[in-house]
Amino acid sequence: METIGYIASVLIGISLGLVGGGGSILTVPVLVYIFGISPVVSTSYSLFIVGSTSLVGAYGNYRRGLVNVKTALFFGLSSMVTVYLTRKLLLPLIPQNLFHIGHFQVTEPLLTMALFAVLMLAASIGMISGRQSQPGCLECDLGRNIVKLGLSAVGIGLTTGLLGAGGGFLLIPTLVLVLGMPMREAVGTSLLIIALNSLVGFAGDLGHFVIDWYFLLRVTLVAVAGIFIGSQLARKLDGGQLKKGFGWFVLAMGCFILFKELILS
Repeated sequence: METIGYIASVLIGISLGLVGGGGSILTVPVLVYIFGISPVVSTSYSLFIVGSTSLVGAYGNYRRGLVNVKTALFFGLSSMVTVYLTRKLLLPLIPQNLFHIGHFQVTEPLLTMALFAVLMLAASIGMISGRQSQPGCLECDLGRNIVKLGLSAVGIGLTTGLLGAGGGFLLIPTLVLVLGMPMREAVGTSLLIIALNSLVGFAGDLGHFVIDWYFLLRVTLVAVAGIFIGSQLARKLDGGQLKKGFGWFVLAMGCFILFKELILS
């Protein structure tokens, strides 16, 4: 199972390199179902793995001119505060056992994974059926979209803070559908925002958990290798195909997690 886990860790990096997101969609299930780490700790580990891997990918995309720094900084500053406060102040207040539905006990780990899956399903619909992006995002009017982007940034910050998700599966639809950003530029910009959000969120966790640094760094290095593979593949694939393919992938993963948590548990 450990070997399968490291193979899946390569796929985490490949996903980030290809579509600028999806790393946490793989990371949390891999840590929970393959490495046997609790969902709450897995959300913390996911922030470090995805954040570090995304930072490497963002640098490569920046060198190729595929990062919209102004948008990334606006999103990052708006969501980083939300992420940090959520991990530092809100998350420790959530009890292990939340409520009952009849004889069914809803726990924090179960709710975490279920919410994770629901967000994945919602994001996948936007990616599969959303309108085509318009070219020339460098001329996009950021000011006209400031309210939408601000609300999106806070929402993604809460998602990152509560679920350990870098937010790429929500960021990509926002950048593509709200700003009309070309897919390849959205990928690079998303990686920078994910890196900022995730690493700040992980910093908010320090002191809450005992961290196995040796394990965490091993998985991170494997994922970093994967992002180089994904970045090379992304250069050869059509942006529209990437968007729809990513949407179907997110849809499949969301259905699997819901089935696993609500039916098989």
